[in-house]
Amino acid sequence: MTRPVALIPSDGPARPVEQLRIPADLSGAAGVNRARGAVRHISADDDLTAVTAWLGRYTDAPGTMTAYRKEAERLLLWTVIQHGKPLSSLTHEDLLIYQRFLADPQPAGRWIMTARKKPGRTSPDWRPFAGPLSPTSVRHAMTILNALFAWLVEAGYLAGNPLSLARRRGVARKPAVTRYLTHEWWEVVKTTIETLPVGTERERLHAARCRWLFTVLYLAGMRATEIASTPMGAVFCRRDAAGVERWWIEVLGKGNKTRLVPATDELIAELARYRRAHGLPPSPYQGERRPLLLPLIGHEKPLSRGSIHLIVKEVFALAAARLRARGPEWHAQADQLAGASAHWVRHTAGSHMTDQQVDLRFVRDNLGHASLATTSVYLHAEDDARHEATQTRHRLGWN
Repeated sequence: MTRPVALIPSDGPARPVEQLRIPADLSGAAGVNRARGAVRHISADDDLTAVTAWLGRYTDAPGTMTAYRKEAERLLLWTVIQHGKPLSSLTHEDLLIYQRFLADPQPAGRWIMTARKKPGRTSPDWRPFAGPLSPTSVRHAMTILNALFAWLVEAGYLAGNPLSLARRRGVARKPAVTRYLTHEWWEVVKTTIETLPVGTERERLHAARCRWLFTVLYLAGMRATEIASTPMGAVFCRRDAAGVERWWIEVLGKGNKTRLVPATDELIAELARYRRAHGLPPSPYQGERRPLLLPLIGHEKPLSRGSIHLIVKEVFALAAARLRARGPEWHAQADQLAGASAHWVRHTAGSHMTDQQVDLRFVRDNLGHASLATTSVYLHAEDDARHEATQTRHRLGWN
């Protein structure tokens, strides 16, 4: 286990928060924004313990937990190491400075990693940032921190939320999904996958895995976390009242809510293709525990959410290079594509389904949190209509 170290000197790199020995005057035990005499709902006496209590609410949602921990840790490290204040003493003005810092974390040697692959938290190459955050990412980070401060106030730990003074727009805007792939970008991604090298056995299995992963991300709209935790046996066939067989994937999503995702004929054909690449029978059997996405060596251990993201990022990097090769006028779009993630494919699936006029209720249930109701004839009929609409209108079209 890594031993805590003293606070990093002014010219040293930032380290994970669990490796720091935070002095008493920066711990928040005497923060100026601490609630005095209020009813306390948490037992925390310092900022790190209070933030840990907040994060504990999300242990059943690992994706959310990872995102929230990242933003909370970045703020804790910045305010203690660079700003010289405990989190519980931060003012509105301090957080405006931090917001500008997110767009350009300096000094870069302290805050930004240089390794191509994300190093582990115990690595000396670890840093809190991969690079400057985009305006959208900065807003997202501040939204998360606003939720943190609001909760700490509600818990009786802080006297007030310094972010509650943030400027509010006079007119509420309808939220819009901007992180998705255009149809043209999607074609470039597909071509990239279809032309991956297959000269060696490892390359062949990697190409098959990339094709299957993007098939599931797009046709099933599943999250990376859901793919990592779903076994092959979750794919099953159900016969309707007319005797028609339809395939489904039973997915355990956010909040431990189960939903049925239509497994179209195209998806089932891709699953058979993928299983044959590993020498397996084309169809999974009931209760099969092999992971939905197989490792290159062995069939038992599922890939982590982080490993899935690395595969996706590699494909997007190759696709961006292909787009950039078209000429300088494509460079800006290539840069955007290079920054895409697995969740972009999920948004792309939803966007493309609505483009093809799939009923919005069906898009909601395919991507959302609908509960599984296998005993209701009415819901089965609605499920079957959703399956038919998805299969007819939502296609990937591998060559």
